[in-house]
Amino acid sequence: MINRIYVNFAWSEDMNLVLGDVKMEQTMNKGMETAIFAGGCFWGVEHLMRQQPGIFSIEVGYIGGTTENPTYKEVCSHTTGHAEAVKIVFDPAKVNYTTLAKLFFEIHDPTQTDGQGPDLGDQYRSEIFYTTSRQKEVAEELIRELKEKGYKVVTHITPATTFWQAEDYHQDYYNKTGKAPYCHRYTPRF
Repeated sequence: MINRIYVNFAWSEDMNLVLGDVKMEQTMNKGMETAIFAGGCFWGVEHLMRQQPGIFSIEVGYIGGTTENPTYKEVCSHTTGHAEAVKIVFDPAKVNYTTLAKLFFEIHDPTQTDGQGPDLGDQYRSEIFYTTSRQKEVAEELIRELKEKGYKVVTHITPATTFWQAEDYHQDYYNKTGKAPYCHRYTPRF
């Protein structure tokens, strides 16, 4: 989604700014696709995925639960059913879904149930929320490959539902704070 804000303004005779109409427009870039991954704390997944070329935008939020517009506190209470996740808008001419999905499996532990490292709870589960049938096929194939290599993958593959954006302080957390991920690291698996 691209957000554009159009503001009509003028300068008065005494050089004060006079605002006119304000119009906001949201459009999806043509040719862009959306991928949604849940793999533990969304801060680490977002931080490591953000480094992949071809990503147009990335945001953290909640998906897969029953509560509308949940808060972080509600998700952590284990009553909403949501997972912490990242929503990625990407340009498939620059990076394909397979590359993103492989990276997802290599930056979190897809064999840990309901958690990543010390972060435990159903909101930290490993899950791919597919937005196209092709994404589902790719996810299934990659899980097959990992299982053939001996990994006991617990990652769920689920149709995407409403993605609820997390609070502003969670967005781009590690870049804002200067900290580094503590439970996500790159581990080659393919």
